[in-house]
Amino acid sequence: MIPRTVYEPEHEMFRESVRKFLETEAAPYHEQWEKDGEVDRGLWNKAGEQGFLAPTVPEEYGGVGVDFRYNAIVDEECARSGLTGIGWGLHSDIAVPYIVRYGSEEQKQKYLPKCVSGEIVTAIAMTEPAAGSDLQGIKTTAVKDGDDYIINGSKTFITNGQHADLVVVVAKTDPQAGAKGTSLFLVEAGTPGFEKGKNLNKIGLKAQDTSELFFQDVRVPKDALLGEEGMGFVYLMQDLPQERLNIAILAVHSAQGILEKTIEYVTERKAFGKSIATFQNTQFKLAELDTELTSATVFLDRCLELHIEEKLDAVTAAKAKMLTTDLQGKVMDECLQLHGGYGYMWEYPVARAWADARVQRIYGGTNEIMKLIIGRELVK
Repeated sequence: MIPRTVYEPEHEMFRESVRKFLETEAAPYHEQWEKDGEVDRGLWNKAGEQGFLAPTVPEEYGGVGVDFRYNAIVDEECARSGLTGIGWGLHSDIAVPYIVRYGSEEQKQKYLPKCVSGEIVTAIAMTEPAAGSDLQGIKTTAVKDGDDYIINGSKTFITNGQHADLVVVVAKTDPQAGAKGTSLFLVEAGTPGFEKGKNLNKIGLKAQDTSELFFQDVRVPKDALLGEEGMGFVYLMQDLPQERLNIAILAVHSAQGILEKTIEYVTERKAFGKSIATFQNTQFKLAELDTELTSATVFLDRCLELHIEEKLDAVTAAKAKMLTTDLQGKVMDECLQLHGGYGYMWEYPVARAWADARVQRIYGGTNEIMKLIIGRELVK
């Protein structure tokens, strides 16, 4: 295996603490959480006590103030263990950073300490029933009314939707201005007119709460505006590379975890009087998958290094997201095949991972959108 140079010894010490926490506090309960449709809310508070939530938040707001590698380690360990119900990545890597980067001092003081402790779970409400990858097509509006804004609209496929205490809502403050008319708002759960819909029944990610959100004449004060009015689309575009890096990390390390489990399985499983691992086809398939995952890991680690240096551009992030999630799908499919009929049984990790992986090529911008981003750059 090619040594990973992106991490230092202190990072590996942090990794060990995350791994032990997940082994004791999450892994034994994840099957039940899949049946429940959400993880135990108390897990968030326990994670906050250990410093696993939003570690990049500056110290003056209750965080540790470290770089994104610590986020990546949490993502890697959750993915490798198959703990797909835990929505920490959406919270730490995607939603909370909007408050850190664009929030007012008052907003930071009010929300960030509780985001770090686990008292506040965040979500980001972008996707709508008629607007997925096309963020300019959103219909939710935020209309000024004196010193307030009144929000109307609906969102769907919102990760952490049931647990969310605070939602970053994408809305049109000027529907005639296109992308320049988009703004972001911080909306607290319990605000009159803000309702959470049902917990959606998905193909995979069974333990992850994913919801519809409804806003009917939701009145929020002007200081609920996150950043500047009309800058929402710019903020979203600036932060999408980190979101796509998060997805790529989950893809590679989920696939790596399943490949390791598959190697164990084919070594133990016998057919025609001998171990499946002795068959040439098995060895060829494993060799192919391991080689591609090694290559993807090297590229992904370089992307992580670039991101730490604030040099990860949108096109490279799109490449990482497309490459790794396509590979994730391939690895899950081939590993399921090597399990034979048992691979189709839900109690086997490969079956869950196969179902969980499918959405990775859809959210964060579909892989077709990634191709558009890359292709336009090539021929501009």
